[in-house]
Amino acid sequence: MPFAAASSESSDFRQACQDVCDETTTRLDKTPPVLSLVFVARQHIDDFAEIVATIANQTASRHLLACTAEAIVGGEREIEEGPAISLWSAVLPGAQVESFHVEFEQTPDGPICSGLPDLAVDGLAVRAVLMLGDPFSFAVDTLIARLGDDLPGVPLIGGMASGGSGPGENRLGWNGRVIEQGGVGVIVRGGAPIRSIVSQGCRPIGSTFVVTKAEQNVVFDLGGKTALARLEETYAGLSERDRLLIRQGLHLGVVMNEHKPAFSRGDFLIANVLAADRDTGAMAIGNFVRPGQTVQFHVRDAATADEDLRHLLSESLATGLPTSAGALLFSCNGRGTRMFPEPHHDAGVIRELCGPIPVAGLFAQGELGPVGGRNYIHGFTASIALFEDGE
Repeated sequence: MPFAAASSESSDFRQACQDVCDETTTRLDKTPPVLSLVFVARQHIDDFAEIVATIANQTASRHLLACTAEAIVGGEREIEEGPAISLWSAVLPGAQVESFHVEFEQTPDGPICSGLPDLAVDGLAVRAVLMLGDPFSFAVDTLIARLGDDLPGVPLIGGMASGGSGPGENRLGWNGRVIEQGGVGVIVRGGAPIRSIVSQGCRPIGSTFVVTKAEQNVVFDLGGKTALARLEETYAGLSERDRLLIRQGLHLGVVMNEHKPAFSRGDFLIANVLAADRDTGAMAIGNFVRPGQTVQFHVRDAATADEDLRHLLSESLATGLPTSAGALLFSCNGRGTRMFPEPHHDAGVIRELCGPIPVAGLFAQGELGPVGGRNYIHGFTASIALFEDGE
């Protein structure tokens, strides 16, 4: 198999390292992996340096990324409590992989990033950029803009380390070294396709509207009426269940590709509705919006999030590409049992629809993934990198 994954919940980090390394080595038939990702529960943070060095040495992985996490994914399990280590390794036949550590420096013109390799390399097509970052020192918008200029249309998939409540409390690993700031990542060129699935967990309600007046993140008018008036119109036509969901939390989806004849799940970038002004009828949302864009109100709950993930993953699997062979899952730390009534939801859906493929990941403090061909940082999202069989 070109992919392998293993997890251990042993409180003895040395035993946990041995467990995951032995299992992945066996599954890869002792072939040294080209790429490995290690996810370490925060209970092991004091031993993170030794964990990263040990796994790098025992797997002989050519490139290794690691981070601490509030909760980790291993196989079909989401381990939300207690010590745990999850290891995912890939041989990636035919691919060229380049790893890097990116740092950010504040300047009068805004943050700049350093450490990225030469992105514009002729030859093999770039399949994806995979990224783990520290949420307190990673200028994510700067990196997204840079990749948008140099690698347009290439998915950036990953997540922010979690479990730390302040600067310096998370850890990253890069090829056996401990990194405390910025981000670590890899560029994958050539080899089998890598699909990106970004499930924002929302469902559209009502009709679409064209923004007719807006400034930065404040929406004043939709289709010639105030945003609040359009919400009231939408609310009046909904079921009691959807009305309850609006009262629990409202979202506005912004269409990413205006050239499509119709819009459905996956076509919107979801933003939280932060506030509304009854005097002006304006709404403040979590993203910038401009006049001329198409928007639609959305709602979110456990049932909707389950439906959305299943729909988008099934749609991707129906494209006729080769068999899926491995996956990385970056799920929001607000999902899991904080959202769903049963544990292991996102990892379980992947296993149900894709089969028993090697899966690993973390509950992130911000998830990276593309919507409408452009990369964003998300919340309450399940972002998946789905690797095709490269044999």
